[in-house]
Amino acid sequence: MLNYNEIRERKYINFEGEPYEVVASHVARKQQRKPTNQVKMKNLITGRVIEHVYQVSDTAEEADLKRKPVQFIYTNRGEYWFTPPDNPKDRFALPDDTLGTAVKYMKEKDVVDALVFTNDDEEKIIGIALPIKVDLEVKECPPNIKGDTATGGNKPATLETGVVVNVPLFINVGDIVRVNTETNEYIERVEKR
Repeated sequence: MLNYNEIRERKYINFEGEPYEVVASHVARKQQRKPTNQVKMKNLITGRVIEHVYQVSDTAEEADLKRKPVQFIYTNRGEYWFTPPDNPKDRFALPDDTLGTAVKYMKEKDVVDALVFTNDDEEKIIGIALPIKVDLEVKECPPNIKGDTATGGNKPATLETGVVVNVPLFINVGDIVRVNTETNEYIERVEKR
């Protein structure tokens, strides 16, 4: 159980029987009143963001979230098919609204972590947790023009998963680049495999 002042950003809590991620929290005290914690939370199942105020006497239960490795196989008509890495016959599909922005960075045969929420002995996959950095190959980008590099500009590049990222002018088709999955920003060029 978390006390009212322990409910902070990046914590996962149970609220009305569903898992929520705390997005923002602010402990405030108004003159002679007791302190409160004003919390903004995102529902991990529906994606809805709500605000709630916790009083000093309130507590919150931490959500029972586990991570389990799954391998991405393929996509078909808005469904993304996965399998446990050790059992390729046990396939299951997840809709794209469950995965969110993770679909922009997954390639076939990638092993990622599934977030599993347990409530009353019932397990449900509520999302995919990607690593913060992924390496992807550049499939399309405009050519370099001699003399362009003096200003240190950027150009858009389409990567192998279809995501478009701004990269430096020296990046060419076929290069492997490292991308931050949280900010969708180019980090560095990686040696070719």
